[in-house]
Amino acid sequence: MKLEDAIKSNKFRDEGHKASLNILYTAYWLKSKFSGAMKELGMTSEQFNVMRILKGKHPEDMCVKDIGSRMIEKSSNVPRIIDRLVDKKLVKRVTSKEDKRETLISLTDKGIKQLTDASKIMDEIGMKVVGLNNEEAAQLNELLEKLRASD
Repeated sequence: MKLEDAIKSNKFRDEGHKASLNILYTAYWLKSKFSGAMKELGMTSEQFNVMRILKGKHPEDMCVKDIGSRMIEKSSNVPRIIDRLVDKKLVKRVTSKEDKRETLISLTDKGIKQLTDASKIMDEIGMKVVGLNNEEAAQLNELLEKLRASD
């Protein structure tokens, strides 16, 4: 769908203004597609992100601060997300032996299973929704990284 049709406007200051709105609109559109799939699995996209981060370090534990630094949405309330994952028995929390102030988080076997199932679904949605071939995806990645290069 064209941006103009989606937001019912064709008034942009210039192509840069349109591009920034297009990126924002597309990000929220993509998030809603992924969130819908996650909801069917009884989890949020933020919970999926935490579990994906933990899987990257598995079998090592991670502290909450390190998980937070790797989140896609930096404003996410990581301790609250972890609380919900603990309640669902998808992750476990232990106190660090070296620093009693630090809490370490790791995936449970149930969490690994749920993450595996969720990852398959997310991959399928990603392929179906994004609809780009490898060359187009590489070009998009390059443009998006160029956009963030000033950060």
